Amino acid sequence: MSTKKRCRCSIVPPHLLDALRRHPDPKVRKIAEATLFLTHAARVKRGILAQGARPPLPTGTLRRTIYDGAQGPHIRGNILRSEGQPLADDRAANDAYDASGDTYEFYRSVFGRVSVDGKGLRLDSTVHYREDPEEPFDNAMWDGEEMLYGDGDGLIFGSFTKSLEVIGHELTHGVTQYTANLAYHDQPGALNESMSDVFGTMVKQWKLNQKVDQADWLIGSDLFLQKGLALRSMKNPGEAYKDVPDLGSDPQPADMDGYVQLPNTRAGDNGGVHINSGIPNRAFYLTCMNLGATHSWEMPGQIWYAALTSRLTANSTFVDAANGTISAARDVAGEGAASAVRAAWQEVRVLK
Repeated sequence: MSTKKRCRCSIVPPHLLDALRRHPDPKVRKIAEATLFLTHAARVKRGILAQGARPPLPTGTLRRTIYDGAQGPHIRGNILRSEGQPLADDRAANDAYDASGDTYEFYRSVFGRVSVDGKGLRLDSTVHYREDPEEPFDNAMWDGEEMLYGDGDGLIFGSFTKSLEVIGHELTHGVTQYTANLAYHDQPGALNESMSDVFGTMVKQWKLNQKVDQADWLIGSDLFLQKGLALRSMKNPGEAYKDVPDLGSDPQPADMDGYVQLPNTRAGDNGGVHINSGIPNRAFYLTCMNLGATHSWEMPGQIWYAALTSRLTANSTFVDAANGTISAARDVAGEGAASAVRAAWQEVRVLK
């Protein structure tokens, strides 16, 4: 029996969906409201599922199964593609299959981790998922056992299987679930979201063999039908979108001077987990720069992975994350690396 809480986490932040609830198009408003409701219901379920058996049939090798949600709330419906099968006649199924395999291989080859639980957990996904058959689902989420993908509304968002860093982000919620198990509220929750952004962007950069100075450091730019928008910018929190009609501006702060105090409620984004995650996100980006790293998944990634898997706990704060990554840096590469990491956390004003 697992004692880990299941984190049913989603990629699109509530503040963006809340903005879409005021969109002039009634279809967009209705879809945003339905997506917010489902996302909230998922988080309530996550809180209830404090204990439970791990998903069945763990294996020691990559094992992917892609199911069809059939535009409804059907999880594990008809199989569209399973491990080793040729391309399906379904773009979303193939995208989910490929990206979950890329994420699996990233963790295996870079960190020696076999699947999200470290023990070969099978990677199941349901595509074409909707809570209400009448309303598209504007999100992707890790539900504690598998991935669920909506097809988007066709107006603001396209398919949620199109973005590798988003899929890497969501599967990393599973890694966090089986390691630090960061509580999904306030600073621990913002760290939970940040860890998913950090490793999600590393998956993309690793797959594309991008150097840190070549990467765009954006999360979710492929989701938007309008070019030039993203959910978040790790390099420049608060700059993912600016003064966009019906969306407004990215509310993420770049340092603790802009930390947003919100209530631990649905309306408060569980204490601002998607908003304040920009602060530790930028600390990771600055660490890559300070270390003079060629690739994010090399020394910087090793430091963050060591912190997530051996130094952070459920209620860790930003200061705990700073101290944990500094300690990990010292163990991984010595005092010079530790100083570089400390300077990054100082720049975002988590440390003095």
